[in-house]
Amino acid sequence: MDWNKGETSNNVEVNPGGGGPRFGGGGRMGIGGLIVLAIIGWVFFKNPLALLDQSGQYGAQPAGNATTQVDPQQKLFVEKILGSTEKTWGDIFAANGGTYVDPKLDLFSGSVATACGNASAAVGPFYCPGDQRIYLDLDFFHELGDRFHASGDFARAYVIAHEVGHHVQNELGVFAKVKQLQAKGVPMEGADGLSVRQELQADCLAGVWANRSEQRLQWLQPGDVEAALNAASQIGDDTLQREARGTVVPDSFTHGTSAQRVKWFKTGMQGGDVGSCNTFAGPV
Repeated sequence: MDWNKGETSNNVEVNPGGGGPRFGGGGRMGIGGLIVLAIIGWVFFKNPLALLDQSGQYGAQPAGNATTQVDPQQKLFVEKILGSTEKTWGDIFAANGGTYVDPKLDLFSGSVATACGNASAAVGPFYCPGDQRIYLDLDFFHELGDRFHASGDFARAYVIAHEVGHHVQNELGVFAKVKQLQAKGVPMEGADGLSVRQELQADCLAGVWANRSEQRLQWLQPGDVEAALNAASQIGDDTLQREARGTVVPDSFTHGTSAQRVKWFKTGMQGGDVGSCNTFAGPV
């Protein structure tokens, strides 16, 4: 992947550690958002409290204990990938009468304080709708290759694009709808739960970015797509559960199976059509 061709984002920040969480508003829906929402259909994103360290279950230390040190080349890579998502989604929203608000991306080490609570690096990359920020510990990229056997620049780019997909969902102002459905007793977890559907949609939106950015930049090389599909496959619920405990428990799924994650990333990438990403219509 010739990632240097990407636009450079000014929204990547290195979290120095220390300080309290940021606070911000949730997603907003304007006229443009309504137009894009009509194209997508029902779209949802994860409840960040399910991922963040609200109860200490991940063993996180108070945020700010580690000093974040970032390799300049790694930071540039993240800036280029995030910049390409900004261009892609800015164009899509504008074409449908909307305005896309770029997210911020925080690079941190060890643990971090967010508007959604404190989180440790153990949770992996995540998006917090409360401050509209993506949080990424670059050590996850090493884990992606070492533990999940998913190496390559495009595999890492897919991870960032997936989290940006959650921001796109947030920009459409649908978090309240998720909360409404939860309040009505609709389950988040499980093979057919809202969490799985929202995660698969983020995979599809990442695929849309992959398609649109390739059309614009011609930056993919042989093997790149396979690397991204392999990354999607390696982090499916069934694969991770089988690796961790030897059995698969669909009732506890939150992200979808390996096959589903590959399917929906390919769906978005093959057509570059946001309208194809309605994971809430019918079986996933």
